[in-house]
Amino acid sequence: MKTTAHTVSMAALAALTLVGAAAPARAETRFLAYDAADRVTQALTRGVTLEVRRGLLGGVSVRRIISTTARGSARIDYGGPDAVRRSLPPGSDEATIYTIPTEGDGRGLSRALCPGSDQAFLVLGRVRAGRPLTVHAVGRWSDGTMRHCVTLEYSYRGEWALPPAAPNGAPDTR
Repeated sequence: MKTTAHTVSMAALAALTLVGAAAPARAETRFLAYDAADRVTQALTRGVTLEVRRGLLGGVSVRRIISTTARGSARIDYGGPDAVRRSLPPGSDEATIYTIPTEGDGRGLSRALCPGSDQAFLVLGRVRAGRPLTVHAVGRWSDGTMRHCVTLEYSYRGEWALPPAAPNGAPDTR
């Protein structure tokens, strides 16, 4: 004789299987565009487009930052040292750290956001379509200290239907 707990667990398993078959989860890439929301941000970037990857469970990670007004883009890598968060201004609740690689356009982005630093990091708040975005740039100097460089404020502009074209007809290397 089957127990009630066994019957309930089998019914729950069957329901989860049906839900999984009815709406298969899949990862997707999206492009979210933002306009500069204050004078400091406008002086540095005017606007950016973020290439974001939505995971199977709905989590979002940023893969690349693309200049809206210039033909530049830089890959950014998830993660970085915890000291980056500790260098943020008091009251900041942004927490997701991304490392700006020092090769390619990442080097130019690092120099623009944190002049004089050896390496730069971005700390973002939660990235969501339709919501403003705050980005902190933090640099690591040659003596190893982390310093907050600038806070960038963006207002949501929209979402790209297709990926932006590669500069000068170059093939897309994603």
